[in-house]
Amino acid sequence: MQPCQKKHMSSFPVSSSILSTISIANYIQQQYNFSTAESCKLIKAGINHTYELTHLSGKYIFRVYSFNWRSKPEINEELKLVNHLRENGIPVSYPISDKNGDIIQELPAPEGNRFAVLFSYAQGEKLLNYSLETHEKVGEVMARIHQITLNYTLKRIAYNEDSLLIHPFPELRNFLPENSEEMAFMTSLQQQLLIEIRAADPATLRNGAVHLDIWFDNLNVNSNGEITIFDFDFCGNGWLCLDIAYYLMQLQVIEINEERYIAKLQSFLKGYESVTTINNEERKLLHTLGLSLYFFYLGVQCQRFENWSNVFLNETYLKRYIDARVKKYAEYSYFKTLIQSDRI
Repeated sequence: MQPCQKKHMSSFPVSSSILSTISIANYIQQQYNFSTAESCKLIKAGINHTYELTHLSGKYIFRVYSFNWRSKPEINEELKLVNHLRENGIPVSYPISDKNGDIIQELPAPEGNRFAVLFSYAQGEKLLNYSLETHEKVGEVMARIHQITLNYTLKRIAYNEDSLLIHPFPELRNFLPENSEEMAFMTSLQQQLLIEIRAADPATLRNGAVHLDIWFDNLNVNSNGEITIFDFDFCGNGWLCLDIAYYLMQLQVIEINEERYIAKLQSFLKGYESVTTINNEERKLLHTLGLSLYFFYLGVQCQRFENWSNVFLNETYLKRYIDARVKKYAEYSYFKTLIQSDRI
């Protein structure tokens, strides 16, 4: 019998990779005619990988999109929105062209070509807990963004009942048993939220382009209290109050003290309404949409298991997440009553 011959393979195929910081630094130096970089480090390996580059002229952020996450046209739409906001005076981290005038790079990663963009650095730092004044400032900036994106359309995802509440369920079922208490809760809540969304009057709800991920992790605050917004990766089309709902939902997670939470909520809304009004129909939906966004982002976590949250995303994690966050927010009726009252 002939001995089994191993088939020679130059390299084993991969589905997800982390690109070398040294190679990224060399690529940027050549592609953007930069002087030698002082440092290049990976600062976040999530759905997209984020590198911080430092050289003589300052700091930059290089985002490498995951393979098969965003198409080139989708990224173009994201950057179009960012540049549109920048041109209208919104403080954002903006894309930078290379020596050929190109903004989107294509990197030959082991799993296939991955897109990448170099962004300006958002001055300041991320603050988990920040002052009432900063919450007010975030509200002002978000409202200014909404003034600019009102009726502005992107060739990207539409955030609606299908994308928020229906499409995530097959992803959840890959990790959460159908007969579990948590899945029963999510199924029941989904039906309740669909009823509330379908009862809304679309004619009274402002529509346009939304960021859908504005919270402490996607804004920097400098020493003067000025903020810069970044990471528009989830931008799309939908009701503008989705951004408000997401911010208030995340604030409730971060600020566990109810008194401080209410104070920060009030400051944020004060800042927002110093620029433009949140109408009654939008206020009625804020709690509903915040819960709906839990469905959407849990679906994303499950969908991108392989290159984001595989260390901890499992049945136990999802059950704990649903019990500690989604159920808690669903039962937070005080917020729902308060937000619709004349007190805020």
